Amino acid sequence: MLTCVEICAGAGGQALGLSLAGFTHKALVEYEPEYCACLQSNRPDWPVICADVHDFDGRPYKGVDLFAGGVPCPPFSVAGKQLGKDDERDLFPEALRLIREIEPRAIMLENVRGFLDASFTTYREHILSSIEAMGYDVQIKLLNASDYGVSQLRPRVVIVGIHKNEKGVFSYPQPHPEKTPTVGELLYDLMNANDWKGAKAWAAQANKIAPTIVGGSKKHGGPDLGPTRARRAWAEMNVEGKSIANEAPEKDFEGMPRLTARMIARIQGFPDTWSFGDKKTRACRMIGNAFPPLVAKAVGEQIREVLEDGTGTVDLREKQIS
Repeated sequence: MLTCVEICAGAGGQALGLSLAGFTHKALVEYEPEYCACLQSNRPDWPVICADVHDFDGRPYKGVDLFAGGVPCPPFSVAGKQLGKDDERDLFPEALRLIREIEPRAIMLENVRGFLDASFTTYREHILSSIEAMGYDVQIKLLNASDYGVSQLRPRVVIVGIHKNEKGVFSYPQPHPEKTPTVGELLYDLMNANDWKGAKAWAAQANKIAPTIVGGSKKHGGPDLGPTRARRAWAEMNVEGKSIANEAPEKDFEGMPRLTARMIARIQGFPDTWSFGDKKTRACRMIGNAFPPLVAKAVGEQIREVLEDGTGTVDLREKQIS
């Protein structure tokens, strides 16, 4: 059994993917109470710790196989002020502290594409060199979620560190964009839930992958599909992006349909059984801020292969989210 400690667990996207890749969580740390409730309701067996990462002591978990986390992205997001290390929400220093305390065999940290911006070069190199100084071979790469079965344009930076005592060599998962369904293929059954007459024609027109699903912050208004540019991309697929629907279109509906929170969750890669509560705005924020489970699964499988050094591995590549 390979073990994992995860910080900034959010609504469970990374945790779900790592679980499917064969990792058993010893702790999931999350600060927001509603996110903690989401994790606990979906996976009652997960050891969720609802606390500030600053107050989390990693020493009891020393020697776990993997330390993972999606440290907050606003400090590096183009949608924010990009304050980087000067943003109070930057938790990279805490991640470094916990790596020192836990001394895991492997590390997986993810963030937004903005983390690669030239303005953050010095800070980025500091983070990577700090991990290397603790005895890890470190790699960093921008992965496109659409290369791993996620039906949206969602680039994410993934940092992987493998302790130099390990025999295996890590490589990022091979991309397979040809296997990713279009939005129409992915959502046809949900759009047709109320026997909408236009469902088949809509699915044929929605023959692309989606723009990046956005979550926003608590200061963000009601749920929608993002800024004007994203809404134009949705309109090309005959989707109204100004708001989110409560249900699928009725049988005789005419016009551009809206997506439901369940549809958005499926685009993000969550199983239909994953609950985000009954408040639409909160649910959409949780979904949009999540790390796609399928990407975490793909990277997690590669890490697992390294840690098992090619012996006694279980082939999880065909295992599906359910």
